[in-house]
Order: sequence, then C-alpha cells, then structure tokens
Amino acid sequence: MGHYAKVRDNKVINVIVAEASFFDSFVDSSPGKWIKTSYNTKGGIHYDPETGNPSEDQSKALRKNFAGVGMLYDSQRDAFIPPQPYPSWTLNEETCLWDSPVPRPNDGEIYRWNEETQNWEEVE
Repeated sequence: MGHYAKVRDNKVINVIVAEASFFDSFVDSSPGKWIKTSYNTKGGIHYDPETGNPSEDQSKALRKNFAGVGMLYDSQRDAFIPPQPYPSWTLNEETCLWDSPVPRPNDGEIYRWNEETQNWEEVE
C-alpha cells in the first residue's frame, strides 16, 4: 500500500491509501493528477516507521514531505510544500519546509511565533 495525493492547479486536494495497481482500473474524471507521497518522509529525510529514526535507505525519501490537503506541489522541485505560516518565514530549499527568521529556542518550553516582533514568545 502507498499514499497518493490528488493535485489540481499545484494544490493537494486529497490524499488516499491505495495499491499502485488501483490506478490501473480507477476512472477519475475530475481534473488533476495523482502523485505518490511517502508518509515517512519529512524535510527530505525518510524515517523508519518502527524507530522514528532516519532510515538507512534514504532512497525511500519521496518528494521532500508527506503530502497533506492544502499543501502545494512544486513540479520543478518535485516536492510537497506546506503553506507559508508567516510572511517573514523563508522556504528552505533543501527541506522544502519554512524557516523562521530566528531559530526556535530548544529548551523544552513551548513557544509561539509573534510575527509583529519577529520573535518566539514563551507560552505561559
């Protein structure tokens, strides 16, 4: 079984689980294209579903990120890209994920991004 994203106008509108052979007889009259995606791929890295650690075989990494409804498919990068969370964030070309202008603190606390101050604020 695999995951497939229905892409119309470069936007993911549906994700299903199916065998590849399903598409041999499936009749889909709606516009768009079905593109395979990997549930275990994030930021261009394939993770072992058993351990959650990066897989030894990175050839399983597929299209940078697992597709979700509302994400974009960039055919030039062959990548699924989530929506930009804030105007100040920039697309990381390697991971096809969005980077904040200031790194999130890694101290175990919970933070949220404040676009006005362009900084992380601790959630109390």
